[in-house]
Amino acid sequence: MKVGIAQINAVIGDFPGNAKRLLQAYRECLEAGADLVITPELSLVGYPPRDLVLRSGFVDKCLQALDYLAGEVKDVPLLVGYLDHHDSGKPGKPFRNAAAFLHHGEVAEKRWKTLLPAYDVFDERRYFEPGERCEPILWNGSRLGITICEDIWIEGYQERPLYDRDPVKELCDAGIDILLNLSASPFHLGKPGLRRGLMTDLAKKAGVPVVFANAAGAQDELVFDGHSLVASPDGKIVVQMKGFESACLTVDLDALPADEAPLEILGAEEQVFHALVLGLRDYAWKCGFRSACLGLSGGIDSALVAVIAAAALGPENVHGLTLPSGYSSPGSVTDSEALAENLGIRCDTIPIEGIFGAVKSAMAPLFLSLSPDVTEENMQARIRGLLLMALANKEGHLLLSTGNKSELAVGYCTIYGDMCGGLAVISDVPKTRVFDLCHWLNREREIIPRNIMEKPPSAELRPDQKDQDTLPPYPALDGILELYVERQLAAEEIVAQGYDEATVRWVQRRVDQNEWKRRQAAPGLRVTTKAFGTGRQMPLAQGYGI
Repeated sequence: MKVGIAQINAVIGDFPGNAKRLLQAYRECLEAGADLVITPELSLVGYPPRDLVLRSGFVDKCLQALDYLAGEVKDVPLLVGYLDHHDSGKPGKPFRNAAAFLHHGEVAEKRWKTLLPAYDVFDERRYFEPGERCEPILWNGSRLGITICEDIWIEGYQERPLYDRDPVKELCDAGIDILLNLSASPFHLGKPGLRRGLMTDLAKKAGVPVVFANAAGAQDELVFDGHSLVASPDGKIVVQMKGFESACLTVDLDALPADEAPLEILGAEEQVFHALVLGLRDYAWKCGFRSACLGLSGGIDSALVAVIAAAALGPENVHGLTLPSGYSSPGSVTDSEALAENLGIRCDTIPIEGIFGAVKSAMAPLFLSLSPDVTEENMQARIRGLLLMALANKEGHLLLSTGNKSELAVGYCTIYGDMCGGLAVISDVPKTRVFDLCHWLNREREIIPRNIMEKPPSAELRPDQKDQDTLPPYPALDGILELYVERQLAAEEIVAQGYDEATVRWVQRRVDQNEWKRRQAAPGLRVTTKAFGTGRQMPLAQGYGI
């Protein structure tokens, strides 16, 4: 049997467009000799549709598109992810996360997702009713075991058992010749390797070939990296598709390679870079933006975002703005101009000292003899935010905010200032990884000017200001943040790992006290196991541990 894998990039709710993408991929697989074609989870819908499924007529439009798609499928079946109603007459959620087996112009079989995740970035129990039974599909003398994403994430891949059912075991007990999985498995650093281990274990457990078809694209904060796989019955990963791009591949399951497929998993920096480029490109495309703008401070964070933007949208579609004040070093402008020249993006300069002076004069009667403090620092950031938003509005750009995860975590950022923007590109990238990414980008030639790489990080909002005047050294800060935010350890547990207690307590307080700022931040692209946003739901007002 030759199975075609259609690793596509769906747009949520674009049923005609998704049907067209599916048919194009289906026909490409047919030309390669496929006997059966499999697509990702909810490939006709886009993932995750969230509350759109509750919109009147949304699921019905999906079913109309499914009927159209079925009419285009003849002798070679197409296995497609879609949404259906839950019409069993029993109590339960109104919809199903489903897979349809299209054959000979009709919907020949339907299967429901059994395990519905309700953790981290997932909230499927909010909408869907799980499948009651796991039954193979009988086709052409073969028994096909159909699973959808979470259905295979069981033993050894959860911190604790989450379900009292094992769909793979149920299918194996019923007897299957192949295990197929339709997935929309979001990326985080290390996830492609984790999936390889999962598929290895699954194939050994089931004793049959395993075909894993994953989405490739991005939706809001989530990036789907593809890396679709085929595992042989002895647990070898014999096929792995490329990551971070749409693709089709047809695999002959009766003539699988004897050797393991080369490990196509990229290095950490390359994975993160490709994820961020894909995330920005898809966010702009799916939201209707063709260009972006950003503030260029001469610092390493804005430099990295500029590189990502140029790669995602094309340098001709990126507009940088340097906004020096009286506290800015000469290099803030010259380094930004050098970066812009290296990238081929536009860069303009608007000094803000006059505007800053006007704002201070306007506020002087209210501030009287009060000494300058962080208020005046924030004024400068907000003036910059005002000008950047004006540029974005006038030229129709997507404004990119440039703050990193370390800053956002402890509130070292100005709301309505440098936090202004439609997408926070590197808000899940710690400062130490920002440096690692920039060194990786410069591995063959100087893209980011050396001066930007070597200067001490500074917000340049007061004389001789350095980040480390306020923050712990970034290696210590990022180490604590990983333990506190991503691994959710208590302060005492972090101290026990060798970190200074006063520093740990300071970081903990700052993270907890700045939840309100993050609630108002632009959406950010997820590349770690725990990003700020959808997958981390914390109360704003709370007294635990402060």
